[in-house]
Amino acid sequence: MLLAIDTSAGTSVAVVDRDRGVLASRDSADTRGHAEIVGTFIADCLAEAGVAVSELSGVVAGMGPGPFTGLRVGIAAARVFALGAGKPVIPVVSHDAIAFGLTEPTLITTDARRREVYWSLYGAPDSDSLPTRESGPALAKPAELHAPDGYRRLDALTVSAAQLGLLAESMYVHGRPFASGEALYLRSPDVTLSAGPKRVS
Repeated sequence: MLLAIDTSAGTSVAVVDRDRGVLASRDSADTRGHAEIVGTFIADCLAEAGVAVSELSGVVAGMGPGPFTGLRVGIAAARVFALGAGKPVIPVVSHDAIAFGLTEPTLITTDARRREVYWSLYGAPDSDSLPTRESGPALAKPAELHAPDGYRRLDALTVSAAQLGLLAESMYVHGRPFASGEALYLRSPDVTLSAGPKRVS
């Protein structure tokens, strides 16, 4: 049984079970209120599912791609919750969750702001019905991005934590490696710290 959290687009939290499917989920398409609602979503999902923290096997973190400010909220929430619960963090690429369950080659995009999109290209699922990412994630201008022949394009507005958790369960069952622990920001944050303190004269 897994708690899954993704804030790469809106905010999504879910509790999933390998055998029983999605036990509870909460979703918001708001791309700016992640920090204000992610804690409430976690508490609500655990309560609705009737699941004690001790019953969880791990915490799935959507690793993006996603904007720096929003994405780091979900990853931090997953890591802090997992640390307090004594459970492992399971990193999964957010675009893979969108591709999970699709049956045809697809170019997936999500909003990267600054008039850009994140994209990943997927072939048909493999023999275990898991996504096969052929390239990406990467950044592009929407007008410069075109789906290859034989591929459809899917512009996703949100990433489902329920799908993220179910994908993680399936990857575990089939012995597939999870993502690295590095967030897929794909570009620098909008705000950076100065090299040192300012001199006062």
